[in-house]
Amino acid sequence: MNEMTGFAPIGTAVPSARIQLVSIRQHSLAVAKLRVLWIALAFAFVALLALMRIGFLGMSDNAVAATSLEDALLPDRGEIVDRNGVPLARAFPAYALWFNPDALGEDGSPLVRPAADVARDLRAIFPELDAARVTRALASGKPGYLRRRVLPEEANRVQQLGELALEMPQETDRHYPQGSMAAHILGYVAADGHGRVGMEQVLDERLLDPSRRGRPTALSIDMRVQGALEDELRRGMKLVDAKGAAGIVLDVDTGEVMALASLPEFDPNKIDAVGQERMFNRVTNQVYELGSTFKPLTVAAAIDVGVVRDFGARWDASPVKMGRYTIRDSHFLGSTLNVPETLIHSSNTVTARIADELGPKRMRQTMIDLGMNARPPIELPAKGFPIWPGDNWPRLRNMNVGFGHGIAVTPLHLASAYAAMVNGGIMRPATLHKLGAGDVPQGRRVFKASTSARMRQLMRMIAIFGTGRNADAPGFRVGGKTGSAEKPGAGGYRRTSLISTFAAAFPMDKPRFVVVTMLDEPRGTVASSFQRTAAWNAAPIVGRLVPRIGPMLGVLPDETRDVDISDLRPLVPEGSR
Repeated sequence: MNEMTGFAPIGTAVPSARIQLVSIRQHSLAVAKLRVLWIALAFAFVALLALMRIGFLGMSDNAVAATSLEDALLPDRGEIVDRNGVPLARAFPAYALWFNPDALGEDGSPLVRPAADVARDLRAIFPELDAARVTRALASGKPGYLRRRVLPEEANRVQQLGELALEMPQETDRHYPQGSMAAHILGYVAADGHGRVGMEQVLDERLLDPSRRGRPTALSIDMRVQGALEDELRRGMKLVDAKGAAGIVLDVDTGEVMALASLPEFDPNKIDAVGQERMFNRVTNQVYELGSTFKPLTVAAAIDVGVVRDFGARWDASPVKMGRYTIRDSHFLGSTLNVPETLIHSSNTVTARIADELGPKRMRQTMIDLGMNARPPIELPAKGFPIWPGDNWPRLRNMNVGFGHGIAVTPLHLASAYAAMVNGGIMRPATLHKLGAGDVPQGRRVFKASTSARMRQLMRMIAIFGTGRNADAPGFRVGGKTGSAEKPGAGGYRRTSLISTFAAAFPMDKPRFVVVTMLDEPRGTVASSFQRTAAWNAAPIVGRLVPRIGPMLGVLPDETRDVDISDLRPLVPEGSR
């Protein structure tokens, strides 16, 4: 070996110890690689097991039970939404202001400062509080709520007062993001956590069911249509200074309520004395004599049994005298009228004669088939019972019922009856639940399909030539009937107090929806040409509403289509239109 370089000369043998060292290093490297491989395989096996578990849980029907964290985040009361998923009622955590007189122990005053001073400071935070009432509550020494719904920033200000007896427990609050809209449908939730009045009461058990937490309940209503209905009713009510208004939009084929409104409304977010007074639902709970809107139903019943066959036949239009009673028209319409003219001009006398020819037995059965003798079939708890004439109808009573007097029903009764009259003759119950394709009830037949087809023609003619012209929206083929009935009072009918109603359907060549609007005690104003009848106040509401809601509901204007009235049109002379 060269001592200077430390390398063995070429050809010199390498010591065996160095060869062994290289072998050891190679063996250690192989063992390390094998260990890394085993660790990687172990991690891959664990990952595979996790993926298989996730896949199993994802495909399982009872996949994952809610964790305690999810339980804490989900509200105790379920959400209500409209048919498109728009939130109508939600629950969320909130604070309340609670007075706990035992917070500082049983000895001494529960408050650091006088009750009047504390009440004054609270009123500075909550201006709507009654300081005198709060002072009495604090001085009484009795525990209780001073206020519900306290915002976080308000809670901070209360804590800064330094009064330990003023506690702010966290509770679940019910909020209605649409405000007063659809209030009569929804109702509200009382302090005990249970629903009152509307669907909150109807769905109470379901909304509180722990197994349904996180799953909203869908109603049939469309909030876009609801907003338009309330807006037009409110406008119409103000234009004629009416004391109240009501309206409904109903799907004629399913019975689903697209919108339902009763005015004046209340705010379910804030239930006070005024709100309590306004909770009465005029659509489902108040019964009215709906006047001439019953005339098409009478004519439909007469067509159905063959009393009316020839639509050109002339009927006596002179006053009908029954003992000391006389049935008259509002003004002279002619000595004789045919059936189309009778509906176009809304003749009481001819309709009474048609009802007389039909007879009490058949008229009464028609009203029963249309549900006019029972509360309306809808989920809301408040449903008015009709003023029903009883079992035996004298001849005069039968005539009066024929043109909408002597029987009182809700606007919902009328809407359901009109739906059956124009949809082919099938009666279905109204519902506030969103229905799937397989959930629509079969219903029961109350009119022949041929009768329904005739009524669609006649209803369209009323909107083109008669009292419903102010409801005719171009391209939407509206058909409908006005009704103006005097309200009953002490000693008879009050001639100065009317219920004005317009019942309509559209489009009349293939009806999709019924719309009923009603005004309670409208006045003659400039907006109504100083008229109080439905042709001048309730019908224009429909004329403005239908173009707004039609496109929302899939009905677009089309002035190239209409219901064929060619066989009836010659029966209405040009001079009588």
